[in-house]
Amino acid sequence: MNGGGIENPVFEPPSPDLGRRRQASPAGVDADVPAEAEEGPCGWGSCAPKALQLCNNPEGYLAAYSLLAIFQGIVVNGLINISISTIEKRYELNSSLTGLISASYDIAFCVLSLFVSFFGERGHKPRWLAFSAFMLGLGSLIFSLPHFSSGKYHYGAKLEDTCQVPGASSANFTCNASTKSSLPNYLYVFILGQLLLGIGGTPLYTLGTAFIDDSVPTHKSSLYIGIGYAMSLLGPAIGYVLGGQLLTVYIDIQIPESTNMDQDDPRWLGAWWIAFVACFFAIWLLIIPFSCFPKHLPGTAKIQAEKISETHNDGSEALVETKNIGKSFKDFPMALLILLKNPVLMSLIIASSSEALVATGFATFLPKFIENQFGKTSSFSAILGGLVLIPAAALGQIISGILISKYTMDCKSIIKFMIGTCSVALLLNTVFLYAKCGNEPFAGVSETYNGTGMLHNLTAPCNANCGCLRFMYYPVCGRDEIQYFSPCFAGCSSYFFNDKKKAYHNCSCIGKPKRENGSEDFIYEAVAGKCPTQCKVLPVFLTFFFFTVVFTFMAVTPTTVAILRCVPDKQRSFALGVQSVFLRLLGTIPGPILFGVAIDNSCALWDVDECKTKGACWVYDNERMAYLLMGISAACKIITIIFVVMAVYLYKPPPASAAMSQKDSEMRERNDDDDFF
Repeated sequence: MNGGGIENPVFEPPSPDLGRRRQASPAGVDADVPAEAEEGPCGWGSCAPKALQLCNNPEGYLAAYSLLAIFQGIVVNGLINISISTIEKRYELNSSLTGLISASYDIAFCVLSLFVSFFGERGHKPRWLAFSAFMLGLGSLIFSLPHFSSGKYHYGAKLEDTCQVPGASSANFTCNASTKSSLPNYLYVFILGQLLLGIGGTPLYTLGTAFIDDSVPTHKSSLYIGIGYAMSLLGPAIGYVLGGQLLTVYIDIQIPESTNMDQDDPRWLGAWWIAFVACFFAIWLLIIPFSCFPKHLPGTAKIQAEKISETHNDGSEALVETKNIGKSFKDFPMALLILLKNPVLMSLIIASSSEALVATGFATFLPKFIENQFGKTSSFSAILGGLVLIPAAALGQIISGILISKYTMDCKSIIKFMIGTCSVALLLNTVFLYAKCGNEPFAGVSETYNGTGMLHNLTAPCNANCGCLRFMYYPVCGRDEIQYFSPCFAGCSSYFFNDKKKAYHNCSCIGKPKRENGSEDFIYEAVAGKCPTQCKVLPVFLTFFFFTVVFTFMAVTPTTVAILRCVPDKQRSFALGVQSVFLRLLGTIPGPILFGVAIDNSCALWDVDECKTKGACWVYDNERMAYLLMGISAACKIITIIFVVMAVYLYKPPPASAAMSQKDSEMRERNDDDDFF
């Protein structure tokens, strides 16, 4: 889920020629088939060791391709998505800006996809993949650089922030414009890293997949590409788990000896950067195998000559054939106009873009939603998010592929199938209405101080003389089961350690325990950390959300198949390229930004420093967040259903003879696949 911007094969169209056989030329060899002279050995020029020739085949290329897809998924769809919350706090960014970071990957992909697929089609595809590995590794390194240049993490000069007796010495925090934090400026470094990752990802999911389709027989193509896509889905899962575990390591590795800090401390930040550095080295090692592959694998010319074309016939087929559109770059405007005037294609593109907006938004912010809604740690929330999103997305695609294949659906039936899956996903989306959590009582935010003070004001008569710091967020849970911004705002003047847990007493703002029978057991008035959540609906939310994702992604493969069938055969590649551009302009780019704005809109307590500058959000209104995200998701799914219904009514099937020919071709293809297995 597709995190970050999101780059995931669920949104990447397959090879432009997938499922299509070329019409052999009279001479027996297609005009576009490369000469056998280009089927060189595996190596570097005259250096072609015999050992390398063992890998000079589709299996060897698939192994290298799968490794690159795994690491690309780890970085782009895994590590970046689970690091968002930590990066926000460390570099004082709000969710709108981190949403821009996520979208930067898709901006680069959107700009380059058509050009890379056009110029790389006749080029040396494995070397394009070597370039892809270089850029992905460089982007991963650049993304980690802010950690090394921003210095040690400073969590505050006055850690306890207890109530100071008037006249006692305390740190003096005053606003100094010259000392204003420069940390938010690292936003541009993160964006640069994402742009480089986007440049690297473009050849991988366009030329890399096409090279597989060129190098194997048609009946094996889907198997090989399926393996590659499965590996790319494995990447985000590894990224979520690996990144989640690294978030349990302190950001600077060693916790300062002067403080007692654990993962429950709101100042805790995990070592988000370690995995990016490790992936940089691993990805650059993959440059070596891709640079040694020849332009075409041995046997490619023979395979291409044996492929037979299966042309889908619709209204624009004659125009494309008559004017021979697509032979040169001069045909670009006419070819684009033909596709833009295809109402079925554009309806399917808008529908898929609407679904992509929701998927990328949740892929980016689902861990943060779980963390704040259900009171879990960043690392545990990241792992839960990965365990829900990745398997559900993979399962949805597999189920839809099996159903379409088993029932041999035609184009119209496929589109109707999409209506059903999207409708079920819309109904399951209502989980946000029931499996949500209200906020725990928070003094000065959702609760007054025992009837004194005002809401949305942390200062009350009981702490007015304590000299509390508004920007020193160090929550404590009182024995009255109310959370306080800090020990100081709770009026606590002293502390001690109870079973290695910091506890406070002499707290002027904390009332009596709510459970009177247990009042004798309270030897303290407050403990460090947030109050434990009383919400128990997390399992219900995860179960319903899992099936929501399953039915959402059950529409992805049918969309691609329907697009391939509703356009002229010679425009399938370009149609998928157009879909890729719209998918990002309308879906994956605005998705994280829109979700980030919605989450910021639900903030109940912002971090404000001594200069009154607003930073990250400390406390969210959980119900408002749930309603906003459900509203965005439901609206997008309704848009999807509307345009899919339009596609059903606008679609005109090909003539009966062509339809029968197409069905016969599918049956021959199915027989070939049966023979293969």
